[in-house]
Amino acid sequence: MVLSTVGAMRQRRIVRSLTIAATALALVVPMTAVAQARTVVPKINWGTCGPAPELKPFQCASVEVPTDYDRPNGPTTTIALTRLPASDPAKKIGTLFTNPGGPGGPGVDFIHQIAQTLYSPQLRAQFDILGFDPRGVGKSDPATCYPTEAEEQAALATLPAFPVTAKEERQFIADAAKLAINCRTTSPDRLKHYSTANVARDMDLLRQAVGDQKLTYVGYSYGTYLGATYAKLFPNNVRALALDGTLLPEWYSGSNGERQPLGARIRQGEGASDSYNQFLLECKKAGAACALNKLGDPRTVSEGLLAKLKTTPVEVPMPDGTTVTIDYPAAVSYMFTQFYSSYAYPGLAETLAELAKLATPTRAKAAAPKATQSLIEWNRRKEDYSSIGTALQPCIEAKQTGRPLSYPAYADAADARAPHFGRFRSWVGVQCEFLGLKDNDAFLGPWRNKVQEPVLVFGTRHDPATPYQATRPYADLWPDARMVTIEGWGHSTSLGGSVCADQLLTKYLTTLQAPADGSTCRQDRKPFDPLPTGKSVANLIR
Repeated sequence: MVLSTVGAMRQRRIVRSLTIAATALALVVPMTAVAQARTVVPKINWGTCGPAPELKPFQCASVEVPTDYDRPNGPTTTIALTRLPASDPAKKIGTLFTNPGGPGGPGVDFIHQIAQTLYSPQLRAQFDILGFDPRGVGKSDPATCYPTEAEEQAALATLPAFPVTAKEERQFIADAAKLAINCRTTSPDRLKHYSTANVARDMDLLRQAVGDQKLTYVGYSYGTYLGATYAKLFPNNVRALALDGTLLPEWYSGSNGERQPLGARIRQGEGASDSYNQFLLECKKAGAACALNKLGDPRTVSEGLLAKLKTTPVEVPMPDGTTVTIDYPAAVSYMFTQFYSSYAYPGLAETLAELAKLATPTRAKAAAPKATQSLIEWNRRKEDYSSIGTALQPCIEAKQTGRPLSYPAYADAADARAPHFGRFRSWVGVQCEFLGLKDNDAFLGPWRNKVQEPVLVFGTRHDPATPYQATRPYADLWPDARMVTIEGWGHSTSLGGSVCADQLLTKYLTTLQAPADGSTCRQDRKPFDPLPTGKSVANLIR
């Protein structure tokens, strides 16, 4: 939902969630900060992060927090964390907490990969920048569905990104049930205490542990849901919240009464469809800079390719001598991940052009088949050990449909609204229909909060994963939200995409001066402009 910058890590989680992510009805029994006050604040013993030279600037640690905050002196859960210490301790304001999204995005790797390059020098000077793996994720006692990587890979190897035919749909639902049973039997205790509300309670303990009186936080994508949850549980503990790529709490939790799968509720199909149209529009305007134009009209070429892949997959040779099969579901899921950043648009166009050649017999003979770099990277991330359980958080806290056999109908309706991508995203959550676990300490609304401090809310005009249409309703949940529209393309783009947005973020977090509500920023480049020099492009492509 979802990964790297915000991008590479969240992209990994999105790719993993092709068959994984979720929804489920949880009882609303919110805890108060009173119970948390009785919990012993952990002591953080910072140390090195390992021998790798690139990790030398960072410090790492782990702490124990209550598994169940109703039993603050009971069993504990390990939370892994890291920080980039403030470069000017004399001017240090405090600690900047971060969350990269997901759910299930590991915050430790996120900070290691982006903190030194994508946060401004002023922020790095005045804040320790902290990332943590939320409970159940990464190095924080991960919730798993299989004991080993090999077993997980074997279980997922034959699963499509999403089903298309009636036969595939029946098998997909059956496989979802099997997966849910594995998760329920492998990590039941971890999953039962896995709600976002408990992650928020962990974050408040960490806030106290680093010595900050109030929280300074920036959250991306799902991280905006974590921010909204924290604000409900600890409204008086907020110093500053910057929230980019808003996940509307009503949609995610299902508290708006919509009886749809999670992916349909949060409008990802519509968001991705808009991004697809924008990609084709910008490609056509880019001329020779977009590889699809060499084969004809970009929309005609792309739609023709997708139609062919529904019946005839293509085999793409990889540099290591293996091949990757690209069928219609794989192509759609690959495209979705590439829409996360306009920096990926040129590589996406090149890949689609190569696939179109391979899918056309008369061209395939003359073409030298090759795997583009973006396809190689996508395939590598897809095959990483995912620890499926880390993507199941919505299962134990959000509303499910209760009608798993109705998913084909939901998918048909979504496909009519948003061709290709509506069907793909509608299957998100089907595993949760069979999980049968819930966290009774989850918080599911109401969502209007009492935080009096101004909060900064970013929304990107063409966002595939957290559609722009959710930005204003999200901002309206806050007494004083300052909404900033980033005119551009991609998901959670205030990192590395807009100098204007970066300046607003830095000023807000360091001085608490927020821009006027309704402000606008533009991205620094158009999708098919030459890629920037002097920066790590890998960190800019989500």
